[in-house]
Amino acid sequence: MGNVFQPKFDANGLLSAIVQDSASGEILMFAFMDREALERTRETGKAHFHSRSRGRLWMKGESSGNVLHVDSILVDCDQDALVLKVRPVGPACHTDARSCFYRALEGESLTRIAD
Repeated sequence: MGNVFQPKFDANGLLSAIVQDSASGEILMFAFMDREALERTRETGKAHFHSRSRGRLWMKGESSGNVLHVDSILVDCDQDALVLKVRPVGPACHTDARSCFYRALEGESLTRIAD
């Protein structure tokens, strides 16, 4: 309830990060941030994450050019999850979909949602 930022990283040193389009409110992706990713994001204004598969820091768009410019960072009540409000340059998903959440669960099947 206080005003001091004291992020609570999990046992693996990670925070959950939800990425939301600042203009539309659409949820674009979910990723993890470690201390370094959070620091780089705050320093540069571009979203950085911890890649669990690569085992390293990565800036969203470092190879594709589809960067996420961070307008604000919201912190949940427990300080163990963040919402990054962003202005995306290009698609957020590595599949070239605007959002990583481009399918809906219908019964036992996934159905692509129209853009």
